[in-house]
Order: sequence, then C-alpha cells, then structure tokens
Amino acid sequence: MIVADVTFYPIGKGVSVGDTIRKVIEYMKNNKSIKCYPNSMATVIECENIDILMDAVKDTEKFIESLGFPRIETILRIDNRTDIENSVERKIKYVK
Repeated sequence: MIVADVTFYPIGKGVSVGDTIRKVIEYMKNNKSIKCYPNSMATVIECENIDILMDAVKDTEKFIESLGFPRIETILRIDNRTDIENSVERKIKYVK
C-alpha cells in the first residue's frame, strides 16, 4: 500500500488559490482508485500501488491546467512500505 502526500501550487492567476484547491480536492475525492485526506498543508493519498498514485497526480495536474493555470508546481512524498500494512489509519493509531 502506498501512503503519500502531495501539494499542488497552481501559479499564474493571482495570489489566493483557496477556491482552486477546494475544486482540486473534490476532483481527487471523485477518483475511486485513491483515498484522500486533505489537511492544512497537503493532501494525503492512500492507494494500492505507485502506478495508481502517479496516474492520480498526473490527472490532477491536468485538471488544474484545465482551470486556466499556466504553471503548476507539485511536491510529492511517497511512503511505499511492504513489510507491514501501510495505511493512514495505521499511522494515526501508531502516533496516538
């Protein structure tokens, strides 16, 4: 299982992108291949494998581009762990 966090920075249409990020999160939540957990600094994604993750990131970048942004910076951090169950739920339980 992959647990990753991704941050998209849409650039080129002003300073505030809050409305855009809300649209992006809704777009990502409609992708049934991934689970999304938005937070204040990034969106955590849980999915079965790296190919699904990369397709989701690529599709989301295309969506942001379709909103009229000429530039998108994306930061992606991936935790691909195979020795134990890797999930957001497990990680949260572990730190509590």
